[in-house]
Amino acid sequence: MSERHPHHASYPELLACHECDTLSTIPALKPGRAARCRCCGHVLLRNPKGGLDRPIALYSAAFILLLLSNAFPFLTLEIQGRAEATNIFGASLAMYRAGMAELAVAVFLTTILAPALLIISSLYVLLGVRLRRPLPALRTVLSWISQLEPWVMLDVFMLGVLVAFVKLGNMATMHIGVSLFAFIGLILVSAAATAAFEPHLLWQRMAYGRARRHAG
Repeated sequence: MSERHPHHASYPELLACHECDTLSTIPALKPGRAARCRCCGHVLLRNPKGGLDRPIALYSAAFILLLLSNAFPFLTLEIQGRAEATNIFGASLAMYRAGMAELAVAVFLTTILAPALLIISSLYVLLGVRLRRPLPALRTVLSWISQLEPWVMLDVFMLGVLVAFVKLGNMATMHIGVSLFAFIGLILVSAAATAAFEPHLLWQRMAYGRARRHAG
C-alpha cells in the first residue's frame, strides 16, 4: 500500500541553514527532491523517495539483522583441537572477565544497546507518524534519536574483527558464523536507513497533525 502524503506543507516553512545560519523559505517538496541553502548550497530539507515506507522497511530489516547477529555464533576459534564459539555479547562478556571492564562496556553500548535503541526509537517515531497516531512521547523520542546516532559504532567493531583475523590467523583456525554475515548486512542496512531518515520531514508532519487535531 502506497503512502498518502497529506498536504501538510501548503504553506512555506522557514528554516535556518546549519552551516551559515541563512534563513530560507522552503516550499512543499515532491518525493525525491531536496531544498538547498541559497548561500552555501547545504541541504536544508529532503523528501526522500518512498516517503516513510522506505525507512520503515529498512529499520525493520535492521532490527531482524540485529537479532540474528546476536542469536548465533559470530566466530569460532579452534586451537589445538579445542573449539570456542562466541557471539557479540559473549565477546563483551569475555572482555569483562579478562579485566577489561571499560572496553567490555564500550563494546556492549556501541554494538548492542545503542543500535537496538536507535532502531526501536526510529521505528516508533516512523510508525507513529506514518499511521497518524499520537503515540506517547513521540516528539521526545524523535529528539533523542540524534543523540543516539554517535553511539552506534558497528563499523568500528567490524574493523576490530578484521584486525583480529589478521593477528590470530597464524595462531588459530577461525570459522565464520552466521552472525558475522548478519552483522555485515546490519552495517549496510543501517547506513541506508539512516540516509533515508529525514528528521525535518517528521517534525513537519507531526506539527501538521497537531495543528489538525487542535483545529478539529
